[in-house]
Order: sequence, then C-alpha cells, then structure tokens
Amino acid sequence: MKLIIAYIQPHALNEVKQELYKAEVYKLSITNSMGCGQQKGYMEHYRGVEMEVNLLKKVRIEIAVNDNFVKPTVEAIIRGARTGEIGDGKIFILPIEECIRIRTGETGSVAIG
Repeated sequence: MKLIIAYIQPHALNEVKQELYKAEVYKLSITNSMGCGQQKGYMEHYRGVEMEVNLLKKVRIEIAVNDNFVKPTVEAIIRGARTGEIGDGKIFILPIEECIRIRTGETGSVAIG
C-alpha cells in the first residue's frame, strides 16, 4: 500500500481528475496549498508598493492505493499535469503501514479499495 501525494498547478486539476478516472482511480483527497520552488514567484504592485509574491497557489492531491495501482496512478497524474514548463509539480510516494476502514473495520489492502 502506498500514499501518493502530488502537488500540481490549479488549472491542471480537471485534466488530472479525468486521467485518474480513465485509470480507474476514483478515491482521492484534494487540498488547496501554497508553495514555492524553481518558479521563485513574481513581483506585484499593491497601492504603489512593489511586493514579491513567492508563495504560489498549488493543489495537493492525496491518493492511497494498493501496490498494483501505483504506476497507473502516477502515469495518470503526469499525463494530466505535464506542460513541460517549470512549476508542473511534484509527486511523492510513501509507504502506508496500515489502513482501516472505519465503517466495517476492514484492514489492509481490502480497506483501501
């Protein structure tokens, strides 16, 4: 079992979701986040004052999958989010020690679904 965490551009979210659905990955959690990387932000004028904005809007996607779904899930995220430009995002894959479905008490890979 793995936890896949992806940070992507907000405008890529719909395309990523469509690609995940095509890969039969339906269970995911999405959170708005902010961060910075190689993009380094941009300069903005507010009331005549120049300000550096280096925290940019991102979307964090978390998906818990069984081992056989890791590769299709990662490939779907890449297909949906890749533009070839700096700032496309990152994907992290972490091991999951245990999963428990609260409703039924099922554990392990059965609980992930």
